[in-house]
Amino acid sequence: MTADRAGVSAPVLLAVAHGSRDTAAQDSVRALAERVRRLSPALDVRVAFVQHAEPSLAEALATAGNQAVVVPLLLSTGYHLTADIRGAAAAAGAPVADPLGPDLRLAEALADRLAETGRPAGTPTVLAAAGSADPAAAADVARQAALLADRLAEPVVPAFAAAGQPSVTRALAALHASTGRPVSVATYLLSPGQFHDRLRQAAATWVSAPLADHPAVARLVLDRFSAARVTAGI
Repeated sequence: MTADRAGVSAPVLLAVAHGSRDTAAQDSVRALAERVRRLSPALDVRVAFVQHAEPSLAEALATAGNQAVVVPLLLSTGYHLTADIRGAAAAAGAPVADPLGPDLRLAEALADRLAETGRPAGTPTVLAAAGSADPAAAADVARQAALLADRLAEPVVPAFAAAGQPSVTRALAALHASTGRPVSVATYLLSPGQFHDRLRQAAATWVSAPLADHPAVARLVLDRFSAARVTAGI
C-alpha cells in the first residue's frame, strides 16, 4: 500500500485478470488499470494475474496491505473466480468484488465497440464469450446478451468460443440462415488473444474489438470496488 501526500495510506484496488502469455493481453489489462487510475487518482490501483503473467495474485496480495480489495477483471462467474481468486483472497483476508458482468455498462461498451466496426444498425448479432463449464457463467452471458439486445433494440444471440453451447460458429450459421443477412460478432472479451483471434476468423462480416480500456468498463471497475468496500466495512 502506498501513502498519499498527507501520509495516509491510499486504499488499494487490486485488479485481477485471468492472465495470458500474449503481451498484448497484458498491455490491455494495464491500460484498463491506468484508465481507472485517471478516474480516481487517490486510489492505489494495482494489477495481478491468476496465471501466465506477473505479478501473480499471491505476490500482489502479499504486498497490498490490509485495506486491499480484489476486483476480478472477469465478465462472469466461474472457476477462476470461485476457486482461484476467492481462495487466494480469503487466505490473505482481502474482500473480493463481484465480477464485472453482466451489467448495463458492459452493454454500453459492447455497443460502442460494435459501432466502431461500421456495422449497420439492425444487423443480426452474436455475443461471443470465451465460455465456461459453469452453468452460472453461461447464465451470466445470456443475461448480458439480453442487456445488449435492449441497448441495440435488436436480437442478440449468446455463444461461446470454447466451452459451452452454442459455439460461435454454430450460432453464426444459424443466425445467417434464419435471417439471410450478414452477421456481426460482439466480442465479449476484455483483452486480445487466442479467443479473439478465433472470432476474427469466424464467418462474420463484422467482429468488434475486445472491451479493453473502454471508459464504461473503467467506471464499472470502480463501482465494483466501492461496493465491495462498503460490504466489507473498510
